Amino acid sequence: MDVEALWLTLRLALSTTAILLVIALPLAWWIAGGKGFSRALVQAAVALPLVLPPTVIGFYLLVWLGPLTAPGRLLIALVGHPLAFHFSGLLVGSVIYSLPFAVQPLVAGFGAVEREYIEAAEGLGVPPLKVFRTVVLPMTRTSLLTSAVLAFTHTVGEFGVVLMLGGNIPGVTRTLSISLYDLVQDGNYAAANRTALILILFSLVALGAIYLLPSIREAAGRQADVVR
Repeated sequence: MDVEALWLTLRLALSTTAILLVIALPLAWWIAGGKGFSRALVQAAVALPLVLPPTVIGFYLLVWLGPLTAPGRLLIALVGHPLAFHFSGLLVGSVIYSLPFAVQPLVAGFGAVEREYIEAAEGLGVPPLKVFRTVVLPMTRTSLLTSAVLAFTHTVGEFGVVLMLGGNIPGVTRTLSISLYDLVQDGNYAAANRTALILILFSLVALGAIYLLPSIREAAGRQADVVR
């Protein structure tokens, strides 16, 4: 197994998830806060990676982040190197590609919060940010967990975007999914099987976190009620 690719994948997935939660929380709260053309348009743009082939996203990011475009030249001037074929480029691509997996569970969770609780807190003079932190977030813990887990696991399994944007540079842009592809191309099926099993394990643990933890928390709550 390519240990270097494993650590690079984990670093990419953790970084992507952290950035996505910072972006997705206010964005999902705004989307869930009402209706209208602007919100529908933003939600459609966020969901676009769900229907576009990853290679399409990777291709346009490769062009836009390169020296042939004004944004690409600006980024090169700021960071000192092209983002394409670099870890930072993979990070940009991963954030864009996994954005709907972080936003959509939060939109569903925020949309299910009853407005009476929010209005009651606001009526007591609680600032909006504190209402969000102390009322909304505790009521949407499961959605927050789902958002983080889906963003993480989706990044772990990326292939098309990272290959188009980062190529296959060992220690820089070669992730586990690309390593698996290389192993199959080389006919090393034993090593490919080990790498594939690791990816399956990530997925199973993630799904367990989404489906089992809420059930465990509910069972613990019932047990506490019985004891009291």
